[in-house]
Amino acid sequence: MPNITAFTGFLLTAFFDSQELQTLWGVFFLGIYLEALMSNLIIITLITLDLQLQTPMYFFLKNLSLLDVFFVSVPIPKFVVNSLIHNNSISVLACAFQVFLMTSFSSGEVFVLTAMSYDRYVAICFPLNYGAIMNNHTCVLMMGVSWATGMLFGAIYTAGTFSMPFCGSNVIPQFFCDVPSLLRISCSETLVAIYSCLGIGVCLGMSCFICVVISYFYIFSTVLKIPTTKGQSKAFATCIPHLTVFTVFLVTACFVYLKPFTNTLSISERLFSVLYTVLPPALNPLIYSLRNTDVKSALRRLQQNLCLRRLLI
Repeated sequence: MPNITAFTGFLLTAFFDSQELQTLWGVFFLGIYLEALMSNLIIITLITLDLQLQTPMYFFLKNLSLLDVFFVSVPIPKFVVNSLIHNNSISVLACAFQVFLMTSFSSGEVFVLTAMSYDRYVAICFPLNYGAIMNNHTCVLMMGVSWATGMLFGAIYTAGTFSMPFCGSNVIPQFFCDVPSLLRISCSETLVAIYSCLGIGVCLGMSCFICVVISYFYIFSTVLKIPTTKGQSKAFATCIPHLTVFTVFLVTACFVYLKPFTNTLSISERLFSVLYTVLPPALNPLIYSLRNTDVKSALRRLQQNLCLRRLLI
């Protein structure tokens, strides 16, 4: 019989044993976190204030940036503080909140990205009916379902995870609380609850992936029928950022979760876990703004308005 222990807290695993290296990595990822936070907040501010960005595409982008802000703010501040004060402890309640919030926000992001692919599909394949199909009610409903489903899945996943007994070591082989790491210190023999949640998650994830693939199949088929190169380029310009963001999110998630199950994690695997949490939120605003003239124009208008207000004062 395994020695089942009622843990009052866990110990997260640091990248390095050296406190100097821990401090260095903490400062480094603090910089990346601040960049991700500020760039996403700028996107949210621009879309909220600029009247020319009040379209379904930018409404979805604002929700995506909001999810990115919440998602990156769950594990990284705790990681930075732990690296700077060299204390890796976390309570069971805080660990449960991390699992719930990260699962909710990452699931919500998948649903929002799926909704964005449908938006691009309607805009390119049915441009004359776009306004009627993607009306305000439909957009709000799609985002409401995305957020609610993400939260519901996070609650089910968290309940399934913490219904298991833990035994032996209380050291989580990860810098934040996630389900695969908690499974490593679980002494449950059946894992029925967590595997049921995992099955639901895989089905939802595959459904979203299939929806995105089908949407882009019809999008590319329609774009290639456009007679002019300029028209094709304009259509592709509205899709490539979303497709890039979806690919970055999918690839980083696969690197973290679709790997052989082991009892310990190497430094490189823990590094990929950090990148999974900070890379998509940090890159998404850059991807959407680098070649997006609407966002650049909105930023210039905001800067001009701020300068005018300062002159008037």
